[in-house]
Amino acid sequence: MSAPLLYESHSHTPLCNHAIGAPADYAAVAEARGLRGTIFTCHCPLPDGFSSNVRMTPEQYEEYVAMVAEARDEYEGRVDVRLGLESDFYPGVEPWLEELHARHPLNHVLGSVHPQVQDYKAIYFNGDHFDYQQVYFDHLAMAAETGLYDTLAHPDLIKNESIEDWDFVRIQPYIERSLDRIAATGICMEFNTSGRNKGMGEFNPGQTMLGLMHDRGIPVVLGADAHQPERVAEGYEDAMQSLQTAGYTEINFFLDRKRQTVAISDALASLKPLEESVIPSRGR
Repeated sequence: MSAPLLYESHSHTPLCNHAIGAPADYAAVAEARGLRGTIFTCHCPLPDGFSSNVRMTPEQYEEYVAMVAEARDEYEGRVDVRLGLESDFYPGVEPWLEELHARHPLNHVLGSVHPQVQDYKAIYFNGDHFDYQQVYFDHLAMAAETGLYDTLAHPDLIKNESIEDWDFVRIQPYIERSLDRIAATGICMEFNTSGRNKGMGEFNPGQTMLGLMHDRGIPVVLGADAHQPERVAEGYEDAMQSLQTAGYTEINFFLDRKRQTVAISDALASLKPLEESVIPSRGR
């Protein structure tokens, strides 16, 4: 077992209204899994109450910053706890996000397009799922082109929106055009392990899209999208093996908005299995 190397680059707090566990609980699991640190990337507040049921309010943003700082202080010298953000993209939101991202120093900013969010769907879904998939991948590329983000989160999330309407061969030309635009920006894309808990039962992105990303030299950040402590680093071993199958030899994480790179072989050797006894109790 080597020294801790990896970070959990995608985790949440109860302020998003659909996660459980205090930040310190996530840090405890990160320590048990042999991670060097964990970066909190909770769902950012958005203007005009946009999808307010699944994110912190603008007034709670300072509370979020304080929550992460408290866990950082508690785990100092054991786990490197960092502040980040998952910021939704849709056309027109850029000025809001520019101001929000500037309020506090952030370590990792994830760019997300959430097609399941009703406020987003009300604007962009016309009843045709194939059209909606095209809009999604166009918005993903637009997000990369804003320069606001370090990484694009769960970049084929749309496949879980209507599984019966997902035909990869049909949508592939649009994905490839999107990936060409994304690659030109130099941004990272996430390999999100939580996809195995969703409708399609596979990582986000799937293996074929992952290969298309590798063909274009797009670097990858690993994230579990943890909404409960025991999911920190969940599926990392399998995910890194999938990355190797696609041709990747390195994975990345961000500290102070700067990309850090580690060899997959070293990262795999650094992980520890999660013992049931270290999962924090719900009563914390």
